[in-house]
Amino acid sequence: MSAVIPERIVNELPTLSNVAISPDGATIVYVRTQVNAETGKPESQIWRCDRDGGNRRQLTHVGTGNGSPVWSPDGSQLAFTSQREGDLPAAICLLRFDGGEAEVLTQHMTPPMGLTWSPDGATLAYSLSVDPENPNETPRDPKAPAPVRVVRNAAYKVDGMGYRGDVHTQIFLFDLATRERRQVTSEPVDHMAPLWSPDGKTIAVNLWADGPLQAQIGLVDVETGETRRIGEPSPFLGSFSWSPNGERILFEIALADYGLVDVASGNVLPLIENNPAFMPGGAFDPSGGVVWLDDSTVIAPGFAAGASGLWQIDLETGTAVEKGRWPAMHGGIASGSTATGIVQDISDLSGVTGLVSIDVESGERTVLFDEAKELFAEMPLAQWERISVERGDLTIEGFLLKPADFDERKSYPVIVDIHGGPQGMQLYRVDPVPQHYATNGFLVVMPDPRGSTSYGRAFSEAVYEDWGYEDWKDIQALLDHVLERPYADKERTGVYGYSYGGYMTAWAIGQTDRFKAAVCGAPCFDLESMYGTSDISYILGAMQWGGAPWENREWMVEHSPSSHIHKAVTPTLIVQGEADERCPVGQSEQMFISLKKIGVETEFARYPGGFHAFPWSGEPAHRIDYLKRTLAWFKKYLGDPA
Repeated sequence: MSAVIPERIVNELPTLSNVAISPDGATIVYVRTQVNAETGKPESQIWRCDRDGGNRRQLTHVGTGNGSPVWSPDGSQLAFTSQREGDLPAAICLLRFDGGEAEVLTQHMTPPMGLTWSPDGATLAYSLSVDPENPNETPRDPKAPAPVRVVRNAAYKVDGMGYRGDVHTQIFLFDLATRERRQVTSEPVDHMAPLWSPDGKTIAVNLWADGPLQAQIGLVDVETGETRRIGEPSPFLGSFSWSPNGERILFEIALADYGLVDVASGNVLPLIENNPAFMPGGAFDPSGGVVWLDDSTVIAPGFAAGASGLWQIDLETGTAVEKGRWPAMHGGIASGSTATGIVQDISDLSGVTGLVSIDVESGERTVLFDEAKELFAEMPLAQWERISVERGDLTIEGFLLKPADFDERKSYPVIVDIHGGPQGMQLYRVDPVPQHYATNGFLVVMPDPRGSTSYGRAFSEAVYEDWGYEDWKDIQALLDHVLERPYADKERTGVYGYSYGGYMTAWAIGQTDRFKAAVCGAPCFDLESMYGTSDISYILGAMQWGGAPWENREWMVEHSPSSHIHKAVTPTLIVQGEADERCPVGQSEQMFISLKKIGVETEFARYPGGFHAFPWSGEPAHRIDYLKRTLAWFKKYLGDPA
């Protein structure tokens, strides 16, 4: 049997991100992250290549966390962030492209974020976490007792960032001529993703009104630091971009929509909402960033039915034209000053991991290079097909993964893999978890039930106040569709899910005995306790569940897996990162004790230091264990192909 080897897919498969093209369009830089074979830890370095993908070479060699490369306006220099050793390990560096070593410009205790260059090339802006009790970043005495933590705001913790207390991100400027830095903002609110206006007088920021899920655009005056708020705080505020003339800002808002800001008046116009002319069905979800062709036309990346694409949007008419769509996951968007060609990073189900170039006019796509070709030639990936069923007036789609050496004469056990979110989706990319299951002898059904993104706003919102009901029926319908095939063993089925998928897994075993094994990752188990302990559920939960617990307690009780878990009989493995603030470890603890007390065979694997996404980007040794441990559970109860 040809199977994915956990050590190889975790340690040898690189991740490419932060693609940036020089102003003249001749050179591409990007961040390449891979596990260092000597240390066993992830390491990020900046690489470069020619516009055609040739002449690839590593640019940075000092530090283990180099990233966020940004070109100077004249293309002669590259600024980037770097994680190094010492009391002030987080640095901003400058690399001249005419030769020489990178220069350290300034250093901090915590990583600078959102590095961006002023239009005149004289100043760098970035956001930085500032502790009001230690504004000078004095190193803490390691012998001193830990300080008392006093919480004053709801967003006192964020998954991946940990406990924050009164720490907020502020905007800093670094003058390249004087080598001096100054803090521009001081208001106790998070200022994220700074972006200069074309005239260099204003910096647009993402202002966190109440944590990462409730934010609004802010316009910071560079000289005074005064901030002008635009519109009302909105959920799911995404990336934003100035028009070339500086008169408008386009930003992602809510689900599958854009907001268009008139800078002078501050008025915000939703671009897609209530505009059927935008696209039939509205089935286009923005995925971050745009490239401006002129002051009223942009090229926007996005997803439709799980596939990546580019759309040309006319901001005057609010209409979009699809320029191309591909069965792959494309990330980021970059172009030179002419905006005639787009470069994105790519991952797809055949294993391609590299960069692609897309011609805006023709929509023609060219793979510039593939970093994983040799790896997956030696370790073939799963076969796959796109599948769908009709439920009422909705089409429910997804993927079916099969073993690399699939034989239709055999009988295969089946695992249904439920994605997180619920506003998430199954993507045309290599996900080590389902690939590991499929190449080890399982059929893996990967549904996109209602609530999933890339099918338009109405489809995404169809799960609101309905968790565990029609979404659960969608999942079962796609699973049953696969179980009709002669090679799918309906007597040997398992269920796996993580985050919202963990919720659905916990829900499933309390609703049915059809599954012979379950693996439940970072579940949302009890909605009322989830509301008050998760870093985002006091906002996301209120949106999804119809309000706070005191406003909709009866609904929360009925839709909580905890209310039905006493009916479970399925052997269940629970997997959880102990530093997870998104779906806190207490949710898994509640589920584990409930299953133990009713006599269901269960194990609870806890990963120290693991944040919410640790199975995909956490400690490599823990990721390898996660793959092996969860597969072993399914093998134990579902067996091998017959």
